[in-house]
Parts: sequence; C-alpha cells; structure tokens
Amino acid sequence: MQPHFAVPNLAVPTFAAASDAALPLHIVTERSLDAWLAEQDGTTAGWARSMGFRASWGQVVVLPGPDGSLRGALIGAGTPKSRQRQRFLLAAAATKLPGGTYALASELPADLSLEVECFGWLMAQYAFDRYAKNTGAKARLVAPDGVDAARIEAMAAGETFTRTLINTPAEHMGPAELQEAVESLAEAHGAEVRSIVGADLLAQNFPLIHTVGRAAERAPRLIDLRWGSEGPTLTLVGKGVCFDTGGLNLKPGASMALMKKDMGGAANVLGLAHMIMATGLKLRLRVLIPAVENAVSGPAFRPGDILTSRKGLTVEINNTDAEGRLVLADALAFAQEETPDLLISMATLTGAARVAVGADIAPFFTDREGDAVTLSSTAQDAADPVWRLPFHDAYEAMIEPGIADLDNAPAGGFAGAITAALFLRRFADEARYMHFDVFGWSQSNQPARPKGGVGQGTRALYQALPKLLGLS
Repeated sequence: MQPHFAVPNLAVPTFAAASDAALPLHIVTERSLDAWLAEQDGTTAGWARSMGFRASWGQVVVLPGPDGSLRGALIGAGTPKSRQRQRFLLAAAATKLPGGTYALASELPADLSLEVECFGWLMAQYAFDRYAKNTGAKARLVAPDGVDAARIEAMAAGETFTRTLINTPAEHMGPAELQEAVESLAEAHGAEVRSIVGADLLAQNFPLIHTVGRAAERAPRLIDLRWGSEGPTLTLVGKGVCFDTGGLNLKPGASMALMKKDMGGAANVLGLAHMIMATGLKLRLRVLIPAVENAVSGPAFRPGDILTSRKGLTVEINNTDAEGRLVLADALAFAQEETPDLLISMATLTGAARVAVGADIAPFFTDREGDAVTLSSTAQDAADPVWRLPFHDAYEAMIEPGIADLDNAPAGGFAGAITAALFLRRFADEARYMHFDVFGWSQSNQPARPKGGVGQGTRALYQALPKLLGLS
C-alpha cells in the first residue's frame, strides 16, 4: 500500500520498473580506468578520453549512440580515499544524468554498499516544492539484483516524510498540523493515535508540556501513536517544538531563523516509525510526541519559575530557551510507566552537540556498551554517522541547583549536550534508554542531502533494531 501522508506534494521516491530499454551505467574507478578503456571499442574509448573522463569521484560522462541518442553513461568512482571522504556516489551521478531509466551494468567497488547507494539514488529525487518549483534528479534506477527494493523504498519514504515535515515552516506546521501528519501516517499503516490537547494536559498530569506551550495561541498537545500486537516493545519519543522563539529568554533573530526545524526530533522518529511499519518489523511500537510552540505572551513561563513535572521532580527554570528537555521530560516519564523493552528519544536539543561533533554527525547516549557497539556498527554500514557521548555521572551535580531537584539550564556552558542528556535520563528512570541530540538540517547541497531538513540516526537505528530487540 502506497502510504499517504498529510503533507502537501509529498512525492515518495521509488525504483523504476525493470526494462530491457534501461540505459547501462558503468562504474569505473581511477585504478580500473585504463583496463576498462582497453576493453572498449575505439569510438567509446575515444569519446571518454575526449570528454576528459578520469573516473574521479562523481564524474559522469554520457555515451552517445551512432545516431546521437543516449546509449549509457560512465560514473567515476574515484579512489578509496575519495570514496572515504564522500557519501552517496550514485546520488551524485543521478543529479548529473539526463532524465531516463538506468540500470547498473557493473559492480560497485567493494568498499561501497549497494543498499546505501540505491537509497542515495532514490533520495536524489527529493525536492521540497510546496512554495516554489523545485525538482530533484529526473534519472530513475532499476533496482539491482540482490537488493531488497521494498526495504530501500520504505527507508526513502520515511526519510522523505522527515525532510518534508522539517522543511515546512511553522505557519503550516504547528502542533495541530503535526498531529494531522501523525494521524495520516497512522491511517496508512493501521495504527492508532490518541492526543491530549490544551488544558487536558494539566488534567492528565503533563504539567511541563502544558507550561511550555501555554503562551502560544496554538494549543500544546501530546500525540500518542501505537502500532503492532506482538513482539518486544519499542517507544520512540520525539521533541515536537514546532517553533522556538526562546520564550522570555528571547533568541536573537539569527538564532531564530531555523527554528522551524526544532521539531526535527519528532520528524526523525516519525520517519523511523514509517520504516518500521512499512516493513512489518515484529514489534510493538509506540511514538510519543510532545508538540508545542514556545511563544512569548502574558502566560509565558519565566526564568526563576520552579515547575513540578509528571514524575514529581521539581525543575528550576534558569533559561526558557531550554524548553525541549522540559516537554521531553513529561513524555519520557509517561513512556517509562509501561517499561518498554527499549526507549529512545530524539531531539534538536543543544548547540553544544553541534560544537562537539558538527552538523553531520548525530551524537547519542546510552549506558549499555553492547547497544553502543551495535548502533555504531550499523551506522557505519548505513552511512548514517553517529557518535557516542557519555552519560557522565560526575556531571550530575551540575543539574542539581539546590532550590529544586533539577536545573533546566546549568550555568557555565560546559558539557551542555551531556548535562541535557543527564537531565532526560532522570525521567527515563531505569528504562533501557538511548538519546539522540540531532541537528536535523543539511547546511548545503550535498549528494542525496539537499540543503534543508534531513534525518539523522534513523537508518542506523532501523538497521540496528533487529539485533537490539532480538527480532527474528
């Protein structure tokens, strides 16, 4: 069933149907170039040389037929070093090829993953076109033999969903619209959704979610999706701050410019949820999204306030711009009440994480060595980079202000990503817990990752779940 999502103009990339007319793609490394040319007829070899084809990474040369029609193309795969420094070779090529249907006519270098490269090709088709005419690659690929096309398409659809949610500005992606997107995703997969909205958050003991969102005209809410009836339990919690002004600790304009992406954690877990449901993993899935807008008005919460969480822990507010960990705290406390087999949170949480590892790597936290090793391995296989940061117990004192149980924004600025993760761990309690501090944004156009919203860590997690949860 082709999924329908409540995001306008969401075109899900797919493979092309197999065809005898598909144009062959020849993958050539710098090392193999001379041997490959020696095996070709004089016209082909001469054309490649005259076009300056050196098989450098991502270089493309189309091959003309006798009548001037296109009869195939060469793709340069460079050297092992150039391949190590780049990702998604086929995606880089797809954007340079004329429209048409193509099929691989040679094997990839051994250090490249066929699944990763096919995923990259599909994502080269992505373009966010809700407000202006934008197009991705027009070249389409026949799924090569030996790949699970449905699995790759599910990953591409999940990633597309994530990107489109993040790219949509807050005017059209507030808490209610995010709820509609979740409901549409649930409808496509036979999942159930329940939402707790506005004053009902207080009545049902979600005080931090309500407090953060109460200054906005658009009501805060907790969105709760459930799917699956057998297998281990997995709960995903995603930060859904649909826009973050910083609250009374108002952000400067430059820092506010990208705050439509502050619901990137929610977008990430929803993309991952699609991958799980579309491929029918044998588990019981729950997705919790505290969806709010951190606005400025009379009811806004204030620096110096002390709030009581769902868990009963009190929190001193030292900065209203550290609101993400507050809404996640109530959601995590709610999640762990059911003792899931694995609890994962994803959030665009701290600038400190970006300082530590940059925009391209998703730092994660776990107390379990085995889980860290499994995730790091699958991340490398999936070309979805993550890096483990520590739940450093010695820093616990930094989030204990004395006047309350916890401080939402410790002074000093050191170890900001770690102290935020330690804050969240207090609410996950004894659960088997992993936390991801993602950026959710590609700062420039890159192969398979155009400038704009992007998923991080989701494909690594998707591939790790069977081992993490012991799925057959």
